[in-house]
Amino acid sequence: MIILIAGCSHTGKTALAQKLMEQYHYPYLSIDILKMGLIRSKTISATVQEDEKLTNQIWPILQQMIKTAIENEQNMIIEGCYIPFQWQSSFEKSYLKHIRYYCLIMTQQYIHTHMQDIKKYANIIEKRIDDSYYTKEMLLKENALNLYLCKKYHLNYILIDQEYKINIQLSPK
Repeated sequence: MIILIAGCSHTGKTALAQKLMEQYHYPYLSIDILKMGLIRSKTISATVQEDEKLTNQIWPILQQMIKTAIENEQNMIIEGCYIPFQWQSSFEKSYLKHIRYYCLIMTQQYIHTHMQDIKKYANIIEKRIDDSYYTKEMLLKENALNLYLCKKYHLNYILIDQEYKINIQLSPK
């Protein structure tokens, strides 16, 4: 089974992937780590700020990794911002039945009420050098857009509203 965890920055994708890895012993891949390896090695021509360009360059690689894992009956968790909302069109039906997608989305109310906690937990897994640029306005805008796109493409999403509680149960193979 392939688990895709998407969402904008600061929604807890990496923390959820870590939790699932510990619970189910599935390996996980942080797209941010892959991205930085590709950028630092100059394998791709993009900067950290070029999200659309990064998605266009990284997704074809991830797509083939996912197909290979499915063909080899391997489990994997992949988390990050660079999973396109039309990701399903990258796979034939025989692959789709082995992929679960979850997009983490914070509501406006949650962001307004918990912004201090969101910033506080930003470094729970990954150590961010500086995320002072990431404002409440950005978080509100990006989460609203992700909710709109999840609905548009009929994608599974987890709405974080009153409190931050995410519990994903994976069925055994």
